[in-house]
This record gives sequence, C-alpha cells and structure tokens, in this order.
Amino acid sequence: MAYENILYDLSDNIATITLNRPSTYNSLSTATLEELKDALKQIDREKSARAVILTGEGKGFSSGADLTEIGQKLDAPITEFLRTGLNVVTAQMRALEKPIIVAVNGAAAGAGASLALAADYRLASENASFVFAAFVNIGLVPDAGGTYLLQQLVGTAKAFELALFADSKNRVTAEYALQLGIVNRVVPHSDLMSEARALALKLAQMPTKAIGMTKRAIYRAAERSLTDSLDYEAMLQGAAFRTHDFQEGVMAFLEKRTPAFKGE
Repeated sequence: MAYENILYDLSDNIATITLNRPSTYNSLSTATLEELKDALKQIDREKSARAVILTGEGKGFSSGADLTEIGQKLDAPITEFLRTGLNVVTAQMRALEKPIIVAVNGAAAGAGASLALAADYRLASENASFVFAAFVNIGLVPDAGGTYLLQQLVGTAKAFELALFADSKNRVTAEYALQLGIVNRVVPHSDLMSEARALALKLAQMPTKAIGMTKRAIYRAAERSLTDSLDYEAMLQGAAFRTHDFQEGVMAFLEKRTPAFKGE
C-alpha cells in the first residue's frame, strides 16, 4: 500500500510511523486508519523490525477522529467505523509482540489520546498535552479503548474525572501526565525524537521474543488472577527457554561478555 497520510521508515531495526496530516493536527481519517493498520501488519511480518516509534508531524500528535469526515457522514453507522477502524488499530498495537514507543510531540486529544495510551512506552515532549474530555465536549463518549486504557493507568476515579473535566482547560500537561503515570518520561521538545530513537535502538538490541512474551503476559495479567498469571508465565517461560536469545544470554553470562541478541 502507498501511504499518503502517514510516513513509514524502517532502519536500524526500528520501524517509525509518523502521522502526517499536520494541517488537521494529524486527525484520524478513515484513510489514515487503513494505512496505520497496513503499517502495523507490515511490522508484525517484518522480522527485522524489532522496535516501533509512533509520532506525529507538526505541532500536534493527533487531534483524534477526523470530525470533518464524520460531520459529512452523520447518518453513517459510527459503531462500524469504530469496529473496523480505530478499534482495530488499538487492538493491533496491544497484540504486536514488539515494543511500541509513542513520542507525543504535541496535543493528543480524544481518540488521539487513546492511540497514545495503546503504546507500551509513552515519551512526551514538554510541549505535549492530553485532552481526554474532548469526547464529552461534543456529546460523545471515550472510544478507541480510552475508557479501558486510561483506567488501567490512573484508576477509576481519576479516569472519570479526566474524561469529564481534566483541568480548567480540559488539558493535561506533560508534567501532570507524568505525575499521574500516564507517560513514562518528559523530555525537552528538541530532544524528543533523538530520545525516542535511542530508547528504540536499545530495545531493538534486546531479546525481541522475550519482550513480546513479557508484553503479552503483563497485559493479560491486568485482567486475570494470580493463579492464571502463574500458569501463563510458566507456559511462556517454556517458550522463551527454547529461543536462540536465551541460549545466547546464558553463554554471554558464563563467558562474561555482552550478549548479541538476534530477536530469535
């Protein structure tokens, strides 16, 4: 697929996806979502892609669903739009057994905020902000996994508050997001992509299969019991034990050298 709404690059085992509709603050049109779905499928299939960066072009990360497009289709079934578009992207990001870093370069509003929450590691520019109340401000409810993902990070009471009010301007600053545990780190805006790439490069040199299984286990554990998690960990450990990277890790430890993981 030729991409017109996103930029895609694969180098040094890092796949970088850039939302590229800066004139609309990278709003998520149907075409954009189709390209995101295709890119994530490509990353899943591409063995050399061992870490992912998702960011936005211009001043904003993403303003959420393209309201201009939606406004032209008020009689269209919005449920199907979600089920075949935004929901698929969120599910793909969580299911991808490769780490996803989101580099939030500016405002992330509505479904754009949900998209950021679906990543595994959130790196925010000092200029970043989150607007979770963008939905209720136009008479809608959070979507693209927003109700689930936000609650997992901040708890039920705070998620409800942020979905309705946030602060007086319905905006969560980068520093406040850090305090709440919504983002992992806040960095100077000029350093955002270099920091994201350094982190991605580090991840790309780690045992990719073990990272993927760890990701799967952590997200599953959020919904299951301790007993289930213990059993699932044991099953995954059996699979990890058979990987090349485990053997390399053990040999490197015994030989007192740095392991050279291949993601196999």
